[in-house]
Amino acid sequence: MNGADTRRGRVVLGGSTGFIGQDLARRWRAAGREVITISRHGADLTWGDQAGIDAAVDGADLVVGLAGKSVNCRYTPANRAEIFRSREETTAALRTAIGRAATPPPLWVNSSTATIYRHAEDRAQTESTGELGTGFSVEVARAWERALFTGELPGTRRVALRTAIVLGDGGVLATLRTLTRRGLGGTQHDGHWPIGRARRAAGTAHEFRTRGGRQRFSWVHLDDVAGIIAFLEAHPELEGPVNVVSPGAGDNRTLMATIRRALDVPFGLPQPRWMLELGAIGIRTETELILKSRWVAPEKLLAAGYAFAHPDLDEAVRASFTTAARARA
Repeated sequence: MNGADTRRGRVVLGGSTGFIGQDLARRWRAAGREVITISRHGADLTWGDQAGIDAAVDGADLVVGLAGKSVNCRYTPANRAEIFRSREETTAALRTAIGRAATPPPLWVNSSTATIYRHAEDRAQTESTGELGTGFSVEVARAWERALFTGELPGTRRVALRTAIVLGDGGVLATLRTLTRRGLGGTQHDGHWPIGRARRAAGTAHEFRTRGGRQRFSWVHLDDVAGIIAFLEAHPELEGPVNVVSPGAGDNRTLMATIRRALDVPFGLPQPRWMLELGAIGIRTETELILKSRWVAPEKLLAAGYAFAHPDLDEAVRASFTTAARARA
């Protein structure tokens, strides 16, 4: 049993306007739960309203923190600073509210990222044996988790969601679907690329490691993100970092072939590193997001008995595209 729909109490959702936050809010409200949202705009509360956040958190059953500037941007000094600030300050606001609560929530789950682990081609990284990496993205994840676990909150269990790439109707899969339909759905190849001194010093440089599009691709479906949070509510023995990732990790070559099959596109132009770098500059993103080898396994969830709704990549991609088609109909 995954524990879905076992709780009905209030949820406080920080970071409610993003891809994952919107989906979770919709699910919980459809299940009859009270959901109080926090965001910079378009929510019940703003991050500057600490008194309002305090009142919402006091007596809540669940607090979920997802807020933070998207890492899908160029890692300029200003963007790097905002990526850190947006995660640390919003997490601190939730921690402050929980610390002040007369009736603190029994569970606080907060985003982290599976990118915290090193570039891995040799073995899957688990919560017990995984090795943390280096560089800007890893430092962001470390800071996010420090903000979550700082201080004493004796009445509240804390879980860091080390989440892999999330598949569903939107997010990264929407971009890859568009590229594939335009004939650019081939394997994305790493390769040599000049790295400037400033990028190396900032930890934003991606070093060439993997040949042939074999960089590992760890993922999780949006349905399982919701299912895992419900499972965490029902399993008080789970705390600390939890890898929110399907057990069926593939690689980039497999991912892109899977997308082509699902869309019935027979061919995709392979994309070498130079093409990816120029494209990333054009759309204001970073190639690390697709070239780092992320091989992560859900050790804690499997040991506790969580059954994934979408453990197979091919089925998960097709389910995502089917959901998107229904939404457009």
